[in-house]
Amino acid sequence: MNIRCRMSRRDMLGLCSTGFGALALAGLTGPAGAAARPPHFRPRAKHVIFCYMSGGVSHVDTFDPKPRLQREHGKPMPMKIERTQFNQNGNIFGSPYAFKQYGESGIPVSSLFPHVATCVDDLAVIRSMTSTANEHAQGNYFFHTGFTFMGHPSAGAWVNYGLGSENDNLPGFVILQSGPANVPHGGVGLYGNGYLPAHHQGSILQSDKTNAVRNIQSLEAPQNQRRRLDFVNQLDRGFVQTIGGDADVEAAIENYETAFRMQAAVPELCDISGESEATKRLYGLDHPHAMTRHYARQCLLARRLVERGVRFVELSCLPQNEGDGQAANPWDQHGNLEEGHTNMALQVDQPIAGLIKDLKRRGLLDETLVIWAGEFGRTPFSQGSNGRDHNPYGFSIWLAGGGIRGGTVYGATDEYGYHVVENKCTVYDLWATVLHQLGVDHEQLTFRHGGRDLRLTDVHGHVLRDIIA
Repeated sequence: MNIRCRMSRRDMLGLCSTGFGALALAGLTGPAGAAARPPHFRPRAKHVIFCYMSGGVSHVDTFDPKPRLQREHGKPMPMKIERTQFNQNGNIFGSPYAFKQYGESGIPVSSLFPHVATCVDDLAVIRSMTSTANEHAQGNYFFHTGFTFMGHPSAGAWVNYGLGSENDNLPGFVILQSGPANVPHGGVGLYGNGYLPAHHQGSILQSDKTNAVRNIQSLEAPQNQRRRLDFVNQLDRGFVQTIGGDADVEAAIENYETAFRMQAAVPELCDISGESEATKRLYGLDHPHAMTRHYARQCLLARRLVERGVRFVELSCLPQNEGDGQAANPWDQHGNLEEGHTNMALQVDQPIAGLIKDLKRRGLLDETLVIWAGEFGRTPFSQGSNGRDHNPYGFSIWLAGGGIRGGTVYGATDEYGYHVVENKCTVYDLWATVLHQLGVDHEQLTFRHGGRDLRLTDVHGHVLRDIIA
């Protein structure tokens, strides 16, 4: 019996399920540049880079200055305090950081982000983001999927499902990690495909490892591996014919093929030896702080990924310092906020600014939407003497590139930075806007599951047109 499959993969899948496999393959992969389905309208962006600040960044110490906190530091809050995560609430806590206006727009940024501040005219700062979750795992799931529990697709999976990848040799949704293990609370389900086909789930690349993907290097000759893969595909084809079609098997076949092609694409991607020394310095790859160097490498690889057509890239924060063990939520300073936030900003400030500047000078910022956000903000009053608890009632995020109106501030919190008082924004609004910039109507991007057409924005969401150029 000859077990070698001499047909092309496309011909092979064309025989499966009366052509169902070929239709799926044509939509999901096809030649480089093909999309799963055409956009609903002309896109302003092609790619997304999501800089996720796990743990909850304090907005009143970064992008939402509140002079009243300084004036009333140490006094009791003059309003009702909502229940917090630990309910160890103190008095008003003035920011230990000075704010200064930057750029032609004059947007104030704290001394935590001197490098990002130089890019402020490219940023749309949203000061009125809210969340329904006040705990890390729920907050992380809510921000990634629109739901506070696991089982739903991540935003990257939705984008990959809706538009497909421009590169056959790399996944459409990539998560970059480096250094100590750093998956936010909630685990890898944050990057899952949920009920979408499996090949839309996120693929984790360890950017500082020799093998960025585990087992990416084959132990056998390529021709032997090809024969082995053809044999597996032949068995899968027979199984699909027997049961009359199965999307999960089709997805598995596609995953096998993508993994095979990644064996050459991933090492080439991660080899940054061809980057100029000036570019490496721009990102901070020569920085004396190890965590900064780790994050700088992620940012540089994010640029290289979007150059190669990857749709959605998510970056991962690291602990404040090597060995401190707080990898899951490193921005979470319930105590000693000044030291913790200073260390975390040192880690990400220069690399993110370098990413924006590098994208811009290469002509990629116009088609790449950069998002900076955490799962919630922090309280304007202290927890203990020098920390802040979680605050989902009003916090700040920002977007840049991809047709976003730079030098913009949208929404506002009250004089204490506690609750939103103008242009309340939700996670659903954020993802509706991101999809809009990618040329996708968020209400039309659905997947039938459990008798219901589900979507990233659930039954909510409005495009934030005031921040669109």
